[in-house]
Amino acid sequence: MSADLLTIGSRTFGSRLLVGTGKYKDLTETAAAIDASGAEIVTVAIRRTNIGQNKDEPNLLDVISPERYTILPNTAGCFDADSAVRTCMLARELLDGHNLVKLEVLGDDKNLYPNVIETVKAAQVLIDDGFEVMVYTSDDPIVAKELESMGCVAIMPLGSLIGSGLGLLNRHTLSLIIEQTQVPVLVDAGVGTASDAAIAMELGCDGVLMNTAIAHAKNPVLMASAMKHAVIAGREAYLAGRMPARYMAQASSPQTGYFFTK
Repeated sequence: MSADLLTIGSRTFGSRLLVGTGKYKDLTETAAAIDASGAEIVTVAIRRTNIGQNKDEPNLLDVISPERYTILPNTAGCFDADSAVRTCMLARELLDGHNLVKLEVLGDDKNLYPNVIETVKAAQVLIDDGFEVMVYTSDDPIVAKELESMGCVAIMPLGSLIGSGLGLLNRHTLSLIIEQTQVPVLVDAGVGTASDAAIAMELGCDGVLMNTAIAHAKNPVLMASAMKHAVIAGREAYLAGRMPARYMAQASSPQTGYFFTK
């Protein structure tokens, strides 16, 4: 498995688990959970987290070092293309030209479902400006294909609503996206526990991004470790190729070569 690397745009990673930095009780817990997760990509909401833009506040980068982790700025809290583009440009300035970003443009602040029209608009502007865009989107295969065709370096369909913990509610459309997509597909949003992450990987996803499932666990550090192992197990199961599902029993032992006694 050591050679089973994840390539996103111009970067390559060993871990297929991506984690967020919000909702922890403090920065010490944030650092401990991210360390336990084994993640190499850490996503940061630029509109909600200080990474240097507010000089008088604690800086996340003091505990999540860019020398150790790939910082993935995201546009959480943006509800139109213009604000998302401005947020990415601010992140590039704060991170010395860093161009890998996670684009999300939300439809409203109640269900946090993606506004795909504004997402497509923002993605085009960012790609034209040299950004490598990982894009949060609905689980619509047509939208996913359009975003890939535009040049997004990763497609990130939701498993269920952000922060819901409901798991993967539509595995069929997710499978369609995986089947048609040449760039990495990563489930983003809705994971609640380790089995959800394992299922996503068993379906053939290239990775999983999560935040609330770890940060809101009773023991975030232990849950981060569980998620690490779930992603690894799911990936190995996918590569191994599961047995066919059958609707009748089939004995595990051979049907021939019995020993008979009198």
